[in-house]
Amino acid sequence: MSVHFSLKLIVAAAVLGSATVAIGHGNVTPQGADTGTLPDLGSEPLAENPFREGGKHGDMNAQAIAVGESGYAGNCAACHGIQAMSGGMTPDLRELTEWDDEYFIGRVMKGYGNMPSFSGTLDQNAMWAIKTYVESLAKPQ
Repeated sequence: MSVHFSLKLIVAAAVLGSATVAIGHGNVTPQGADTGTLPDLGSEPLAENPFREGGKHGDMNAQAIAVGESGYAGNCAACHGIQAMSGGMTPDLRELTEWDDEYFIGRVMKGYGNMPSFSGTLDQNAMWAIKTYVESLAKPQ
């Protein structure tokens, strides 16, 4: 096989792979999350993560991380990567800070661009648990 032909195959594979990722982005069927071990936060969206250590329900941090890990795997990982390690097509959620709480809850509830709204599937307990899980991960270097 010639080098020229091999290069064409590599380019074709890269283009096809990029198209598949672009088409697949945002094509997520939201999955519910079992938040039975967490306190009910009500339906009015909170402005900051209550499960963060030092927060209103910071004593529930470990339980929120466990619930959030499951919720993230079923709703977020397909686009934002395993353990929130984005491949570059979507924001790296590990870079969010506690100051991004309102931004986070707004985007998850309403959706944005190709990201669907999760307000009909996840309650804010699950949303904040997912944020707590993401905050527990190592930050990118």
